[in-house]
Order: sequence, then C-alpha cells, then structure tokens
Amino acid sequence: MTAAPDWDLILAGGGLANGLIAFRLRQLRPELRVLLVEAGRDLGGNHTWSSHAGDLSPSQQAWSAPFVTSRWPHYDVRFPGHMRRVELGYQSVTSERFAAVLREAGIAMRLNAPVAAVTPTRLRLGDGTELRAGAVVDGRGFAPTPHLRLAYQKFFGRDLRLAAPHGLTGPIVMDATVAQHDGYRFIYVLPFEPDRVLVEDTYYADSPVLDAGTLRARVDRYVAEQGWTVLRVLREEDGVLPITLTGDVDAAWAEAPDQPRAGLRAGLFHPTTGYSFAEAVRLADHIAALPGLDAPALAAAIERHARRRWRAQRFFRALNRMLFQAGRPDERWTMMRRFYRFPEALITRFYAGDLAATDKIRLLSGKPPVPVLPALRALMDHTT
Repeated sequence: MTAAPDWDLILAGGGLANGLIAFRLRQLRPELRVLLVEAGRDLGGNHTWSSHAGDLSPSQQAWSAPFVTSRWPHYDVRFPGHMRRVELGYQSVTSERFAAVLREAGIAMRLNAPVAAVTPTRLRLGDGTELRAGAVVDGRGFAPTPHLRLAYQKFFGRDLRLAAPHGLTGPIVMDATVAQHDGYRFIYVLPFEPDRVLVEDTYYADSPVLDAGTLRARVDRYVAEQGWTVLRVLREEDGVLPITLTGDVDAAWAEAPDQPRAGLRAGLFHPTTGYSFAEAVRLADHIAALPGLDAPALAAAIERHARRRWRAQRFFRALNRMLFQAGRPDERWTMMRRFYRFPEALITRFYAGDLAATDKIRLLSGKPPVPVLPALRALMDHTT
C-alpha cells in the first residue's frame, strides 16, 4: 500500500511566484497542506519587484495589496530631448515585506533547505531528506534552454539612506540621459522614503555578464550628480532577467513535460520589460481556481496557461528583436524615447501585455528610429 503524501502541494523555491501561490491558496483553500521550500535564509531573496497600476484587475490589486511596500501616483522618464511625467500609478514590493507577509499569513516553510532534485510528486533536499506531495511545483527561477533565443535586462542597485530629502515625488523609471554602455543603459530610481532611494544601473544588453564593481561606481557617480549625500548603504541587489527574442516553445516544454512549473521557470514574465509581479499574481489566481491540484492536472493547467501567454506575447517578441537586432546598441534608447511619446492609455495596455490591434499598428507606423531593412528582418526573424 502506497503511503499518503506528506503535503498536498510543495513549492520548490521561495521566490515571488511560489510565495504568491502559497498566499492565495491560504486565502481561498486553507484546508490544503502547502509547504514552501527555500534554499536561502528567508523567502524572496534580495529583490524588488514593481508593477504598473494597470497591470492587474481590481480584485487582483486587492488581494495582493498586503505585499506592496510603496505606491506612487506617477513616475518620470528622462531621455535626451524628451522628459515626461507619466500620470499612471506605480508600485513596488521589497523582498523584506514579501517575506513578512508570508510569515504573518502562517505559510508553512522550510528555509536554508537547498533542493537537490524535483519530480512531479517528490522533492529531495541537499541533505538527502525526501518529501512527497500530491504535486511539486518547480519555481526555482529561470532555467536556461537552447530552445529560446534571449537578450537580457541586467541591473545593479544600491538602497541608500541619504543625509537630506531627495525631493522626488515618484519613481524615475528610466533616466536615459546617462552615457550609453553595453546596449541601452538607464538609471532606475525608487524613492521609498523622503531620505531613502533605491538607485539601479540597468542595461538592455546582448550579454548576461554583469560587472558589479563597474556598475556600483556608476551608481555612486549618478547619486553624486543628483547632489545627494549618502549616510549609509542599506543593501545592494543585482539581477539578470531574460528578454525573449524568439524560440521553440514546444521543445522547451518537452524538456520536462510532466513537471509543474511557476514564475520565470514557466516563462511567465513580461517579454519586453522582464517584470514578473503581474504574471505571478495571475498564475496564483489560476492555480487557486483549479478543481484539482494533483501533479498531472496541475502540470497540464500551468502549461496551457503559459502557452496562452506565449501566444499573446508574440508581438512583444517582435518588438524585442527590433530593439536588439535592428540598430546600433548605443542607439537603442531612441526606440524607448519614441515609445514614451505615445498616449498614456497605450502605455498602460503595453505594460499590461494587452495591446489592441490598433495599438500594434500605431507602434509600428511612422518613421522607425532604426534602419528600415534591419527592422523588417528583425520582425520576420521568428520561430513561434
């Protein structure tokens, strides 16, 4: 006789997607035995996740609201020859707040527990301990695959306590007035408190290589140029996010067809920005509504959901190819400057991943900021 599983659901990896799944199930299906397993000292790692107010439905905004650390009614963008205040809401979630909310919700968790192996119903830890579940969801971050062609968004940030107020009333989502290096470079600034800012040096680059020392120096130079004096560095964070250009999604899913996946491992992120908060909220809602959470049903449901999102994002991958393949790397910023001349309603739909046919026509109409023939080749260079 086969022994009963230890858990109804084990979530391998205590990052954004799995944490939101655990939280949503705790809200809607508290009878389920759900365990979060994380290799690090705490859930969420050392990250900041952001989203636009229009990315989520009102109900999704409501249930995910406890995680939000800061909200702003607008944000700024800065380009050579064009500066704009975008009157759209913006919000951020810090990993510290993320972990605190999950602890307060009473989520079962196992920390400092590196995962050695995952199957659809079993998880083996690095110390040899084996746990069984009705289903195991692999949410341990993006898994490289030869079936996707990628570019990268990479960043290095410093969370700073300043000697005096910075004077910002909202984020600077892109400051591309800085010198261009390694592709499209911009500075990203989140003003968490009147005298606290997160300043990130960010790149849309062809290579995932990140030189923390060089980027740290560039952050410090930018901070000094703003006239800000640093009292202390509260923390640092860095990351490399995939930007999808094209790929064979059938082959990618065939690598582990029966394994439930979540988050970046399931390819659930905005293909152009790399933002993952909204996609993680949508997946948590989708899973919580499923009638059964056994491994075969869950794997099939997640794959169908991810494939729908992949099909819906085809136009964004075409834009990515134009950005990375059609012009010189140090002139990629001109495409983003053009984008931020469009109406706010279009910008909202873009970040929500919900462009209308007329939006797509408008984005491609007029004189492109890159050479026409390379732009056409980039648009046609796709697999699925």
